[in-house]
Order: sequence, then C-alpha cells, then structure tokens
Amino acid sequence: MAATTLQKHVKKDTTKATTLLPVLICAVALPLSMLMWIGNLAFSFFTVDANAIYHEDGFVIPPTRWLVSVITPLVVAAWGLRKKNLVISGAILGIFVGFVLTLTSYSFLMCLMTFFVSSSKATKFRSERKRKVEENHTEGGQRAWIHVLCNGGMATQLAFLYMLDSGCGERPINFIKDYRASWLSLGILGAFACSNGDTWASELGTVVGHAEPFLVTTREKVPKGTNGGVTIPGLLFSLLGGTVIGLAYYLSVLYFVDSNILAASPPQWPLIFAGAFAGFVGSLIDSILGATLQYSGIDDRTGCIVEHAGKGIHHISGVQLLDNHSINLISTIIMGLFTPRIANILWP
Repeated sequence: MAATTLQKHVKKDTTKATTLLPVLICAVALPLSMLMWIGNLAFSFFTVDANAIYHEDGFVIPPTRWLVSVITPLVVAAWGLRKKNLVISGAILGIFVGFVLTLTSYSFLMCLMTFFVSSSKATKFRSERKRKVEENHTEGGQRAWIHVLCNGGMATQLAFLYMLDSGCGERPINFIKDYRASWLSLGILGAFACSNGDTWASELGTVVGHAEPFLVTTREKVPKGTNGGVTIPGLLFSLLGGTVIGLAYYLSVLYFVDSNILAASPPQWPLIFAGAFAGFVGSLIDSILGATLQYSGIDDRTGCIVEHAGKGIHHISGVQLLDNHSINLISTIIMGLFTPRIANILWP
C-alpha cells in the first residue's frame, strides 16, 4: 500500500514538472532574447549609420528572430533529454549550436533538426542487435558533447562566417549574385548531409538485410561493425540520409524566402541532389578513413568489434590513429569544403 502511494506521488511530481517545463523555458527565453535584441540595437547604434535601412539581413536582427533562436534550442534540448537522445553535456553544447544556426538562418535550423531527429531514430533502431557486434554502441542513441561537436562543429563555424559576412536571414542559392552566402550555405548543407548519410549507413546498414559487409579499400569480407566495412544497403542509406537533409533545406528555402526573390534566382531543386551527393561521398570518405586510420579487431571473448589492440583480439584492419569522433569531424570538414565547390561548378 505504501509503495503504491509513493508511486502515485512520484508520478504526480513528474507530471507537474512536465507541465511547468514550458513555463520555465519561456521564463528564460523571453528576457534573454530581449536582452540580446537590446544589445544588438545598442551595438548597431554605435557602428551603423543612422540612415541605414532596418532589415533582417543587415546589422539589426528583429526581436522575433532572437526569441526563436533562444527558445527553439531550449525546447529541442529538453525534448532530447526527456527522450534520452542527449545527455547533459550534449544538451548544453547543443543549445549553443542550435542558437547559432537558428539565429543565422532557419534553413540551417531545418538541417540541424532533420539530422538530430532522423539520426537519433536510426541509432535506436534495433539497438539490441548492434550491441552484440559493437563494443562502444551508444545505449539509446544518447549524444554527449563530443558527438555534437564532431557532427555540428563544422556547420556552426560556417554559420558564424555566414553571419559575419552576410548577416542573418534566409537567402536562395545564387553563386553569380551572392557567391559567399551561397558557398557558406552549401558548406553547411554538405556538413550535415555528410553526418546524416554516414549515420544512416552505419546505424541502418548494419541491421537491415543479411549481406556481409566488405572493406571499402580492399573489398575483403569483414564482420559487421568493422570500421570501413560497407554494404550495398548501407551505401543506399547514406544516399537517402543526405537526400533528406537536402530536401529539408530546399523546402525551407521555398517557405522562408520571398517568392519575388525566388523568381529572380536560379532553380533551387539542386539542393536535394547536393545533399544526396554529400551524404554518399561523405560516407565513403568516412569509410576510407575508418578502414585505414582506425583500428578494428575482433574480441575472441565477446565476439564484438573493438578499436584497440590487446590480448585475445585479432586485427582486422586499420591502425590505431583516429577514433570515430575524429573521423566524423574530418569527414564533415572535407564535405563542408568540397560540396560548395562541386555545387558551384554544376549549378544550372
């Protein structure tokens, strides 16, 4: 009887905390966003000509964008903690990353949200099977600060450059009239598409179908979970993962950019193909780095793939130089620089 009463009290307290969460988020977000807007106005007063035009792409950022940029990351972080997609360190860094990307462009926010939600779902998919072959499989897909940094660090850096160079606001891709903003936008798209494509390939490709993976560098058959091991379904998932990011960016441009500006701009549908390209090529680069610069061995005792040498561990491929996080970061940097270059050459 006492245990039942205690359970009722715990459930009641949890329900009350969940109900108060939106109030707490608003209590933090509203005054914080207003302080940022006032600071932005004060800074603009001393640095911008008094006759300068007040517009979202310029120096003065509207209070609504400040509010959305503060409240959105807080809501997403709270949701991620509740669903156990994030740990505390990941939520804190995620709030910062989300703030920068949202303030800069809602299109960048859509890329981040699409990556976060879809990759979290992919990581949780058939997680019990992944634990049998991967020693370091993250339980429940929980992301710590290192995951956020290595998957979103390149995009955040490019967003900072975009903000400093082009201000804040959504712009269509136009390499002829708006080269730098278009280049940075495609870099952010490429970085997120690379992360999503690789996540989909590794998290879904290993548990969908029964095909044995082969090493991308030698085409030799290797156990599931081997770094650098790929399958045909995994490669298709990398293509789909990048396509989803490109589609999210494309739809956000159609929704947020003024129709008159879009009519005077080049077609935006290549954004979808840019995402597909970055997802597929980024996953291949990740696999090549994993097969050569990341150690893979099989533990005779557990049968799991491990990333370190030791007694009872048989070497499969690679050298012990980089880990998963380092490879993810390097891959996003490469695709963040390579995607806009290719897009500039092929954009119609």
